[in-house]
Amino acid sequence: MQFNHISVLKEESILGLNIKPDGVYVDCTLGGGGHSLEIARRLTTGKLICFDKDEDAIKYAKTVLSEHLDKITIVHDNFKNIKQNLLDLGITKVDGILCDLGVSSYQLDTAERGFSYRYDARLDMRMDKSKGISAYEVVNNYTDKELQKILFNYGEEKNTFAIVKKIINQRKIKPIETTFELKDIITSCYPPKDRNKPALAGKAFQAIRIEVNGELDDLDSLEDMIELLEVGGRLCVITFHPLEDRIAKNVFKMHSTDCLCPPHFPKCVCGHASDIKLVSKKPIMPTEQELLYNSRSASAKLRVVEKK
Repeated sequence: MQFNHISVLKEESILGLNIKPDGVYVDCTLGGGGHSLEIARRLTTGKLICFDKDEDAIKYAKTVLSEHLDKITIVHDNFKNIKQNLLDLGITKVDGILCDLGVSSYQLDTAERGFSYRYDARLDMRMDKSKGISAYEVVNNYTDKELQKILFNYGEEKNTFAIVKKIINQRKIKPIETTFELKDIITSCYPPKDRNKPALAGKAFQAIRIEVNGELDDLDSLEDMIELLEVGGRLCVITFHPLEDRIAKNVFKMHSTDCLCPPHFPKCVCGHASDIKLVSKKPIMPTEQELLYNSRSASAKLRVVEKK
């Protein structure tokens, strides 16, 4: 199995975690193991718990982390279940959590996973191949209004209505089965002069992937992550999509603000008290050097908070 993946904002996120050698840390998205390896290298008597939905990622990461497996527990599950899984392991508090929300290069570049418009394969896009609905089911079974909502909200696709109309018409003739069939439908909705642009189908594919994997719903667990932190513990979240970043930003803003009353109230009546502080008031972005060797990091943003 060839698993090529470059960890995004690796140095910045490891620095953000402020790792203690005897601490307990969580990597919510194990992926190729790049971030986990750097955390594990800094631990002596500490522990690292790694989550991933993708069995292929877990198999590969075990080889990357082979010298440190005595310090690591790997959980094959969605990180949205972080609180219950840690409780099952007897852990109620941790010193740091890293959550890299990007899809791995391996998933994008493995044709049979059906993530990418660059390879012809059956539509799938599931990060966990053992469960859930696939992209095939979304494209062929969702109503026109459901598809419009996905493409417009998750992909900000400007040709949403034309694309959905063509999908509906095409599936009346036969199901849309492959990535290339879907790509051809999407590109046909653009002017002929634009149809050879390589990333033309990217927004729609991204939108469908987000729906298939419930990626925005997973961010409800940010509340649990904040609760799980020890005082002084850090939470680092790397986002790749404006909606993801907005959700993280709003959660962190609420938790770092003492009063949530409307501005016109003469005094606080909500009694809300902040429980985190922003380590980075603005998101941390990839350096020019990182962009040179990993173009997929271009949309990445890292936010870091600390428990009070």
